[in-house]
Amino acid sequence: MKSLSTPLKKTRGLGAARSGTEHFWQQRLTALFNLPLIVFFIWFVISHVGQDSIDVKFGLQHPVTAVLLLLALASVLWHMRLGLQVVIEDYVQSHARKYMALIANTAFCATLFLIAAFSILKMSVAS
Repeated sequence: MKSLSTPLKKTRGLGAARSGTEHFWQQRLTALFNLPLIVFFIWFVISHVGQDSIDVKFGLQHPVTAVLLLLALASVLWHMRLGLQVVIEDYVQSHARKYMALIANTAFCATLFLIAAFSILKMSVAS
């Protein structure tokens, strides 16, 4: 049987969902960005273990620290959303449930980001 796909479609790597290659690369890039950002996050947490909240707030007041923590948060949550999206698309059979699960996945990740980002920003500008 002859394929009806054009050579251009094969070259672009567009699958049935028309975004498979982009999704694949987003997962790989966020995983790559997560490595140094998570190392920084772990270092920040370990270096502030046992300190009171004033010392932690003082550590967050440095703009580089706050920005790196926000980047780590955004990258980890975006990576989580992409991974859960794949699981939902692969294992949820009903189109209505799949659509609702994808919306809930995005809303959950966005809500987590907003709450955590608000907390980081509030502590970083606190006097």
